[in-house]
Amino acid sequence: MIGVYQPGDSPLHRLPASAKLAALLVLGIALAVIPGWPSAVAALVVSVLIAAVSGMRFAVMLRRMLGLALVVGTLAGYLTWQHGWERAVGVVGDLLALALLATVVTATTPVDAVLDAVARAVRPLARIGVNPEQVALAFSLVLRGIPTTLEIADETRMAARARGLQRDPRALLSPMVIRTVAHARATGEALHARGVLD
Repeated sequence: MIGVYQPGDSPLHRLPASAKLAALLVLGIALAVIPGWPSAVAALVVSVLIAAVSGMRFAVMLRRMLGLALVVGTLAGYLTWQHGWERAVGVVGDLLALALLATVVTATTPVDAVLDAVARAVRPLARIGVNPEQVALAFSLVLRGIPTTLEIADETRMAARARGLQRDPRALLSPMVIRTVAHARATGEALHARGVLD
């Protein structure tokens, strides 16, 4: 879903990375402060319009958002059962709006530009001991980790389906968690071997 840049010439491609990241941060705070389903529906409509302006192909956008289908469906069902449809629409709408906008930001911004913007934003914190390059590295690992985790989940789901175990949660969750942890461990060992973050 996140982490794949698509070159283009849309207004969003021309916006600085710092402006897009700041807008995403402000919207995330606003949605957290303003609860309720009307604001969630409004944010979702606005995010769809922004995605349309970005020039993202609808099929690509839909395929990336399907990665959230299992999480969103489970969350919506639980919230509807426990708190009613209003709460479910509010929470799921906020989640989908932010996920779609994050996808738009990464699809219209080269990763290098995102990392430079993050390093510039945290540079004033160097006075209190924060290393901007390390923060940018952590950010890049998150950007790379999200699509990798979704790829592992997709491969695990296909493997379970091939064995006729697509309805068994253990056949889906256990291999996915083990492979995700193994990937994180291998990444940490590779960074340690190169002396990064020592």
